[in-house]
Amino acid sequence: MDRRDFLRTAGGLALGGLTVALGCRPSESQSSQSQNASGGTRRLERIGLQLYTVRTLMEQDVPRTLEQVAEIGYREVEFAGYYNYTLQELHQMLENLGLSAPATHVPYQALEENLEATLEAAQVLGHRYVVVPWLPPEQRQTLDDYRRWAERFNRWGEACRAAGVQFAYHNHDFEFARLDDQVPYDVLLAETDPELVKMELDLYWITYAGHDPLAYLQQHPERFPLCHVKDMTAERQMTDVGQGTIDFAKIFAQAQFQHYFVEHDQPEDPLASVRRSYEYLSQLTF
Repeated sequence: MDRRDFLRTAGGLALGGLTVALGCRPSESQSSQSQNASGGTRRLERIGLQLYTVRTLMEQDVPRTLEQVAEIGYREVEFAGYYNYTLQELHQMLENLGLSAPATHVPYQALEENLEATLEAAQVLGHRYVVVPWLPPEQRQTLDDYRRWAERFNRWGEACRAAGVQFAYHNHDFEFARLDDQVPYDVLLAETDPELVKMELDLYWITYAGHDPLAYLQQHPERFPLCHVKDMTAERQMTDVGQGTIDFAKIFAQAQFQHYFVEHDQPEDPLASVRRSYEYLSQLTF
Protein backbone atom coordinates (compact mmCIF):
# COMPACT_ATOMS: atom_id res chain seq x y z
CA MET A 1 0.00 0.00 0.00
CA ASP A 2 1.47 3.39 -0.95
CA ARG A 3 1.50 6.43 1.30
CA ARG A 4 -1.48 8.18 -0.17
CA ASP A 5 -3.77 5.17 0.20
CA PHE A 6 -2.29 4.35 3.61
CA LEU A 7 -3.09 7.72 5.09
CA ARG A 8 -6.59 7.56 3.71
CA THR A 9 -7.33 4.24 5.37
CA ALA A 10 -4.94 3.50 8.25
CA GLY A 11 -5.22 6.15 10.87
CA GLY A 12 -8.31 7.67 12.28
CA LEU A 13 -8.39 10.86 14.31
CA ALA A 14 -10.98 10.32 17.02
CA LEU A 15 -12.50 13.40 18.59
CA GLY A 16 -15.54 12.31 20.47
CA GLY A 17 -17.78 10.94 17.72
CA LEU A 18 -15.77 12.55 14.93
CA THR A 19 -13.33 10.51 12.89
CA VAL A 20 -11.00 12.20 10.43
CA ALA A 21 -9.12 9.92 8.06
CA LEU A 22 -5.48 10.87 7.92
CA GLY A 23 -3.59 10.02 4.78
CA CYS A 24 0.07 9.79 3.81
CA ARG A 25 1.67 9.97 0.45
CA PRO A 26 2.91 7.52 -2.12
CA SER A 27 6.49 6.88 -3.14
CA GLU A 28 7.28 8.41 -6.54
CA SER A 29 11.07 8.33 -6.87
CA GLN A 30 14.26 8.25 -4.81
CA SER A 31 17.97 9.15 -3.98
CA SER A 32 21.34 8.68 -1.93
CA GLN A 33 23.40 7.65 1.38
CA SER A 34 25.82 8.54 4.09
CA GLN A 35 29.43 8.60 5.11
CA ASN A 36 30.55 9.34 8.64
CA ALA A 37 33.59 11.35 7.66
CA SER A 38 33.11 14.87 8.94
CA GLY A 39 35.73 14.87 11.66
CA GLY A 40 33.37 16.99 13.76
CA THR A 41 32.34 16.48 17.34
CA ARG A 42 28.64 17.28 17.18
CA ARG A 43 26.02 14.53 17.47
CA LEU A 44 22.27 14.47 17.12
CA GLU A 45 20.69 15.25 20.47
CA ARG A 46 17.36 13.60 19.59
CA ILE A 47 16.61 11.14 16.82
CA GLY A 48 13.05 10.81 15.61
CA LEU A 49 11.11 8.26 13.57
CA GLN A 50 8.39 8.78 10.98
CA LEU A 51 5.92 6.09 12.07
CA TYR A 52 4.93 5.34 8.48
CA THR A 53 8.11 3.24 8.47
CA VAL A 54 6.59 0.84 11.01
CA ARG A 55 2.99 1.09 9.82
CA THR A 56 2.59 -2.68 9.43
CA LEU A 57 3.49 -3.08 13.10
CA MET A 58 1.32 -0.14 14.16
CA GLU A 59 -1.63 -1.74 12.39
CA GLN A 60 -1.22 -4.81 14.60
CA ASP A 61 -0.32 -3.25 17.96
CA VAL A 62 0.19 0.47 18.45
CA PRO A 63 1.22 0.41 22.15
CA ARG A 64 3.76 -2.38 21.64
CA THR A 65 5.21 -0.76 18.50
CA LEU A 66 5.70 2.57 20.26
CA GLU A 67 7.30 0.71 23.15
CA GLN A 68 9.75 -1.01 20.80
CA VAL A 69 10.57 2.30 19.11
CA ALA A 70 11.34 3.84 22.49
CA GLU A 71 13.43 0.83 23.53
CA ILE A 72 15.66 1.29 20.49
CA GLY A 73 16.37 4.83 21.66
CA TYR A 74 14.12 7.07 19.61
CA ARG A 75 12.79 10.02 21.57
CA GLU A 76 10.62 11.68 18.94
CA VAL A 77 8.01 10.33 16.54
CA GLU A 78 6.14 11.81 13.63
CA PHE A 79 2.65 10.44 13.23
CA ALA A 80 1.05 9.33 9.95
CA GLY A 81 -2.40 8.41 11.18
CA TYR A 82 -3.75 7.68 14.66
CA TYR A 83 -5.11 4.15 14.13
CA ASN A 84 -8.49 4.93 15.69
CA TYR A 85 -7.06 5.52 19.15
CA THR A 86 -8.32 8.56 20.97
CA LEU A 87 -6.03 11.51 21.32
CA GLN A 88 -5.98 11.05 25.07
CA GLU A 89 -4.96 7.40 24.75
CA LEU A 90 -2.12 8.26 22.40
CA HIS A 91 -1.00 11.14 24.59
CA GLN A 92 -0.80 8.81 27.57
CA MET A 93 1.17 6.21 25.59
CA LEU A 94 3.72 8.82 24.56
CA GLU A 95 4.02 10.19 28.07
CA ASN A 96 4.51 6.73 29.58
CA LEU A 97 7.32 5.97 27.13
CA GLY A 98 9.11 9.29 27.33
CA LEU A 99 8.31 10.03 23.69
CA SER A 100 7.25 13.32 22.14
CA ALA A 101 5.50 13.85 18.81
CA PRO A 102 6.59 17.24 17.49
CA ALA A 103 5.10 16.65 14.05
CA THR A 104 2.34 14.83 12.20
CA HIS A 105 1.58 14.14 8.55
CA VAL A 106 -1.99 14.87 7.49
CA PRO A 107 -3.61 14.72 4.04
CA TYR A 108 -4.54 18.07 2.59
CA GLN A 109 -8.20 17.00 2.82
CA ALA A 110 -7.93 17.07 6.62
CA LEU A 111 -7.08 20.76 6.48
CA GLU A 112 -9.74 21.52 3.88
CA GLU A 113 -12.55 19.56 5.51
CA ASN A 114 -11.65 19.13 9.20
CA LEU A 115 -9.31 22.00 10.03
CA GLU A 116 -10.57 22.54 13.55
CA ALA A 117 -10.31 18.85 14.48
CA THR A 118 -6.85 18.58 12.93
CA LEU A 119 -5.56 21.53 14.91
CA GLU A 120 -7.18 20.25 18.11
CA ALA A 121 -5.37 16.95 17.63
CA ALA A 122 -2.10 18.82 17.23
CA GLN A 123 -2.65 20.66 20.48
CA VAL A 124 -3.61 17.54 22.44
CA LEU A 125 -0.67 15.47 21.18
CA GLY A 126 1.86 18.27 21.36
CA HIS A 127 2.52 18.54 17.64
CA ARG A 128 4.42 21.71 16.83
CA TYR A 129 4.22 21.04 13.10
CA VAL A 130 1.30 19.97 10.92
CA VAL A 131 2.78 18.67 7.68
CA VAL A 132 1.09 18.04 4.34
CA PRO A 133 3.12 15.26 2.69
CA TRP A 134 1.59 14.83 -0.75
CA LEU A 135 -0.15 16.59 -3.63
CA PRO A 136 -2.40 14.60 -5.98
CA PRO A 137 -1.04 14.32 -9.55
CA GLU A 138 -4.13 15.82 -11.15
CA GLN A 139 -3.63 19.00 -9.11
CA ARG A 140 0.04 19.59 -9.92
CA GLN A 141 0.17 19.62 -13.70
CA THR A 142 1.06 23.29 -14.19
CA LEU A 143 2.89 26.08 -12.42
CA ASP A 144 -0.48 27.72 -11.81
CA ASP A 145 -1.51 24.57 -9.95
CA TYR A 146 1.49 25.03 -7.68
CA ARG A 147 0.63 28.70 -7.21
CA ARG A 148 -2.83 27.66 -6.10
CA TRP A 149 -1.24 25.26 -3.62
CA ALA A 150 0.92 28.09 -2.34
CA GLU A 151 -2.23 30.12 -1.68
CA ARG A 152 -3.71 27.22 0.27
CA PHE A 153 -0.49 26.73 2.21
CA ASN A 154 -0.48 30.40 3.24
CA ARG A 155 -4.11 30.16 4.32
CA TRP A 156 -3.51 26.99 6.32
CA GLY A 157 -0.37 28.53 7.73
CA GLU A 158 -2.42 31.42 9.10
CA ALA A 159 -4.88 29.03 10.73
CA CYS A 160 -2.06 26.95 12.20
CA ARG A 161 -0.33 30.00 13.60
CA ALA A 162 -3.57 31.14 15.24
CA ALA A 163 -3.74 27.71 16.93
CA GLY A 164 -0.14 27.89 18.10
CA VAL A 165 1.32 25.39 15.63
CA GLN A 166 3.33 25.64 12.42
CA PHE A 167 2.28 24.49 8.96
CA ALA A 168 4.86 22.70 6.81
CA TYR A 169 5.11 20.86 3.52
CA HIS A 170 7.07 17.66 2.81
CA ASN A 171 8.58 17.11 -0.63
CA HIS A 172 8.90 14.11 -2.91
CA ASP A 173 10.78 14.28 -6.21
CA PHE A 174 7.94 15.50 -8.44
CA GLU A 175 8.27 19.08 -7.16
CA PHE A 176 11.70 19.27 -8.81
CA ALA A 177 10.62 18.22 -12.32
CA ARG A 178 10.71 21.40 -14.41
CA LEU A 179 7.53 22.93 -15.75
CA ASP A 180 7.89 25.77 -18.28
CA ASP A 181 11.59 25.83 -17.41
CA GLN A 182 10.90 26.47 -13.72
CA VAL A 183 11.25 24.22 -10.71
CA PRO A 184 7.84 23.94 -9.00
CA TYR A 185 9.50 23.62 -5.58
CA ASP A 186 11.07 27.03 -6.17
CA VAL A 187 7.61 28.40 -6.94
CA LEU A 188 6.30 27.05 -3.64
CA LEU A 189 9.20 28.63 -1.76
CA ALA A 190 8.80 31.98 -3.53
CA GLU A 191 5.03 32.26 -3.23
CA THR A 192 4.57 31.18 0.38
CA ASP A 193 5.18 33.32 3.44
CA PRO A 194 8.39 32.09 5.12
CA GLU A 195 6.83 32.62 8.53
CA LEU A 196 3.63 30.77 7.74
CA VAL A 197 4.97 27.91 5.64
CA LYS A 198 8.02 25.86 6.58
CA MET A 199 9.44 22.91 4.67
CA GLU A 200 10.25 19.39 5.78
CA LEU A 201 13.14 18.40 3.54
CA ASP A 202 13.16 14.75 2.48
CA LEU A 203 16.84 14.14 1.87
CA TYR A 204 16.25 11.02 -0.20
CA TRP A 205 13.71 12.47 -2.60
CA ILE A 206 15.54 15.72 -3.28
CA THR A 207 18.72 13.77 -3.96
CA TYR A 208 16.85 11.27 -6.12
CA ALA A 209 15.52 14.21 -8.14
CA GLY A 210 19.10 15.28 -8.87
CA HIS A 211 19.19 18.37 -6.67
CA ASP A 212 21.64 19.31 -3.92
CA PRO A 213 19.94 19.66 -0.52
CA LEU A 214 22.78 21.89 0.67
CA ALA A 215 22.01 24.45 -2.03
CA TYR A 216 18.47 24.83 -0.72
CA LEU A 217 19.57 24.85 2.90
CA GLN A 218 22.05 27.62 2.19
CA GLN A 219 19.64 29.70 0.11
CA HIS A 220 16.74 29.34 2.56
CA PRO A 221 18.31 28.67 5.98
CA GLU A 222 15.16 29.47 7.96
CA ARG A 223 12.72 27.41 5.92
CA PHE A 224 13.77 23.89 6.93
CA PRO A 225 13.23 23.05 10.61
CA LEU A 226 12.43 19.39 9.81
CA CYS A 227 13.99 16.69 7.70
CA HIS A 228 13.42 13.09 6.72
CA VAL A 229 16.61 11.11 7.08
CA LYS A 230 16.44 8.53 4.29
CA ASP A 231 19.29 6.90 2.42
CA MET A 232 19.83 5.86 -1.20
CA THR A 233 22.01 3.18 -2.76
CA ALA A 234 24.20 3.72 -5.80
CA GLU A 235 21.35 2.15 -7.77
CA ARG A 236 19.03 4.82 -6.37
CA GLN A 237 17.04 2.44 -4.20
CA MET A 238 15.88 3.41 -0.73
CA THR A 239 17.89 1.77 2.04
CA ASP A 240 18.52 1.97 5.78
CA VAL A 241 20.30 5.10 6.95
CA GLY A 242 24.04 4.57 6.78
CA GLN A 243 23.82 1.85 4.14
CA GLY A 244 23.75 4.13 1.11
CA THR A 245 25.50 7.08 -0.47
CA ILE A 246 24.05 10.24 1.09
CA ASP A 247 26.62 12.16 3.12
CA PHE A 248 24.51 13.00 6.16
CA ALA A 249 27.45 14.31 8.17
CA LYS A 250 28.15 16.95 5.53
CA ILE A 251 24.50 17.94 5.33
CA PHE A 252 23.90 18.06 9.08
CA ALA A 253 27.04 20.12 9.66
CA GLN A 254 25.61 22.93 7.55
CA ALA A 255 21.89 22.58 8.26
CA GLN A 256 19.69 24.16 10.91
CA PHE A 257 17.27 21.29 11.33
CA GLN A 258 15.51 21.03 14.67
CA HIS A 259 13.96 17.59 14.12
CA TYR A 260 15.37 14.58 12.31
CA PHE A 261 12.94 11.79 11.39
CA VAL A 262 14.27 8.47 10.12
CA GLU A 263 12.14 6.97 7.38
CA HIS A 264 12.10 4.02 4.98
CA ASP A 265 9.05 3.57 2.79
CA GLN A 266 9.24 -0.19 2.22
CA PRO A 267 11.57 -1.92 4.70
CA GLU A 268 11.64 -5.73 4.60
CA ASP A 269 11.87 -5.87 8.40
CA PRO A 270 10.64 -2.54 9.80
CA LEU A 271 11.97 -2.99 13.33
CA ALA A 272 15.39 -4.18 12.17
CA SER A 273 15.52 -1.31 9.68
CA VAL A 274 14.76 1.43 12.21
CA ARG A 275 17.23 -0.14 14.65
CA ARG A 276 20.05 -0.09 12.07
CA SER A 277 19.25 3.50 11.14
CA TYR A 278 19.19 4.57 14.79
CA GLU A 279 22.49 2.84 15.55
CA TYR A 280 24.15 4.60 12.64
CA LEU A 281 22.81 8.05 13.50
CA SER A 282 23.54 7.70 17.20
CA GLN A 283 27.24 7.30 16.35
CA LEU A 284 27.36 9.91 13.58
CA THR A 285 29.56 12.95 14.24
CA PHE A 286 29.56 16.10 12.14
